[in-house]
Parts: sequence; C-alpha cells; structure tokens
Amino acid sequence: MKVFKTVKTIQDYIKLKKCRGSSIGFVPTMGYLHEGHLSLIRRAHKENDISVVSIFVNPTQFGPKEDYKKYPRDFKRDEKLSKQAGADLIFYPKVREIYPEGYRTYVDVKDITGTLCGASRPGHFTGVSTVVAKLFNTVQPDVAYFGQKDAQQAVVIKQMVRDINMDVKIKVMPIVREANGLAMSSRNRYLSAKERIDAPVLYESLKLARRLIKAGVQDVRSIRSQMSRIIRSKGSMRIEYISIVDKDNLKEIKRVKKDALIALAVKVGKTRLIDNIVIKGGI
Repeated sequence: MKVFKTVKTIQDYIKLKKCRGSSIGFVPTMGYLHEGHLSLIRRAHKENDISVVSIFVNPTQFGPKEDYKKYPRDFKRDEKLSKQAGADLIFYPKVREIYPEGYRTYVDVKDITGTLCGASRPGHFTGVSTVVAKLFNTVQPDVAYFGQKDAQQAVVIKQMVRDINMDVKIKVMPIVREANGLAMSSRNRYLSAKERIDAPVLYESLKLARRLIKAGVQDVRSIRSQMSRIIRSKGSMRIEYISIVDKDNLKEIKRVKKDALIALAVKVGKTRLIDNIVIKGGI
C-alpha cells in the first residue's frame, strides 16, 4: 500500500493508472477509522481496480467552539486498518497542502445546508463541500463511498456533483452499528461508561418512529413528541433537533406519506451524536 502526502504526487500516480484503464474507488475520511469506514473501504476494494482512502481532518468544517484540535488522530492505526480492509493508496496531506497560503475559493451548496445539522453549524457544509470537491479533483475517482450516518452530507455532496457536472458516482452505504444499536462514530470514544449505556436510546427512538409510521401514524408532531419522550427519559440527553424531512431535498414535512428521512442530533453529556433512518414509501 502506498501513502501520498502531496496533491501532485497522487495526481500523477492516478493519471498513470487511469490511462492504463484502472477504475478508482474513493473513501474520504477524517481518520480514526472504525468499522463504518472499513466497510466503505472494503466495498471500494471489491468494486474497483484501485481503492483510495484520504485521511484529513478538515479544519474548515469545524466551528470556533467545536473539537478540531481534540479530534482523535492516529495515522499508524489508520494505516494498518486501511491496509487490512483492502486500501491500495492513502492520501494523507497536511493542512497547508489542501489550503495553501492565499487560499480563497469555497464551494457553497445553497438551501439544503441550512437545515438539520447546518442550522446549528453555520459554515460546516461549505467546509465539507469544499474539501470534498478538492479531494475529487485530486483523486479523480470513478466512484466515491459515503456512509448513511451523515445523511445530510450525502445529500449535499450529491447535489454538488450534479450542479457542477462532476464525473463521479456517489454511493451511500448503510449505517454500521455497534451491537447495542449505537451508530458507529469516531466521537463515541468521548462517551463515559454510563453515557455508552444510555446512547442507544437514539436508535430506539428511531425504531419507535418506524413502528408508529407502519402502524398508520402520519402526523410528524406526534411522532417527534414520542421520540422526544423516550430520549428525555435518559437524564444525560439534550436534544438539538429531531426532524422528519423529504429524503431528497431535506424539506420539512407535516405528514409522512412518501419516502422520508428521520434524523436527529443529541448531546449525550458533552458529546454530540447524530443518527437517522429512511422510511420507504410512507405507509
């Protein structure tokens, strides 16, 4: 497995491989890999001639009070796990390689970035779309793999790819969960022992919503209310949002009649966790 640290070296290598007919699968990450990331790498390896993983903690998607400096980093661990999962290349740039002195260009996807997580994290998705655009231009993937856990991010990236005519297919893969149902996240490491016991209530609330909808409940306010009740039964929880939206354009809906995304963000102690499910076809 090869490790590249500069844009030019990996671009030159990828150009050579693509000229020889190789297909490129790409998994962009911020490192500190878990099984969710590894499932994407394995899929990229299975479906493409060359699988590329980027490991870059992107500063432009963190707000001033967020955890950029303390975000977990362990490249040696990530390198080993990537290799075991089938990665052929790792792109591991420094910040100045991605954002050199004098950098001024950003990609801003409108409307769908101002809801859900974007409502409380202004500028977050501008940072995400900008770095993903730069990574796509660098790696030139045929297929890029994202996790459903970051559902809004996946919608934003798909919109960006359509709008600016990027020649890359976006595949969104299912959420990988721990045995207790908690969605895997690099931030789970911040949870205390008690919080780890309580945190699966997020998924329990989503499953409750699914049961209610399948039983014929369409009213979004009623569904949200019952989800809130089960989450608030755990004293360490602070709900940032529970939203039921159109799964493609992220617009709020009042009644569940077609495909919908049920998404939430909750502070478990000091740790912000997100989760979601997609309801197919309403009822």
